[in-house]
Amino acid sequence: MNDLVFIEGLKTQAVIGVYDWEKKIRQDLVFDLEMEHDNRIPAESDDLAKTLDYEAISNYILAFCAERQFELIETLAEHLVSELIAAFKLNAVTLTLRKPGAVSAAQSVGVKIYRKSTVTY
Repeated sequence: MNDLVFIEGLKTQAVIGVYDWEKKIRQDLVFDLEMEHDNRIPAESDDLAKTLDYEAISNYILAFCAERQFELIETLAEHLVSELIAAFKLNAVTLTLRKPGAVSAAQSVGVKIYRKSTVTY
């Protein structure tokens, strides 16, 4: 499948980091997602219920980050993608997670992961 639904530059804050001071503050995070989805079905019906609701997915990510705390962005990315696949019945997701300011000489650092569902939707 080559169709994608994407969310780019979703900004939020979360408690994330390995240092004691990081566990006491919220830091900026930026998410990019590409989700495999057959867009022919919603295109034919023009029905929101038959597509991926990127606003609902965005709100899910924002709530996820507000409610949880991790030391590693790798851990946050893995848990988030696993939950997104299950909650929204996604076949596959590419997630890029950036933590701006984590390295003073870099604009941003982060991880990029690709995960496929074990179930075909």
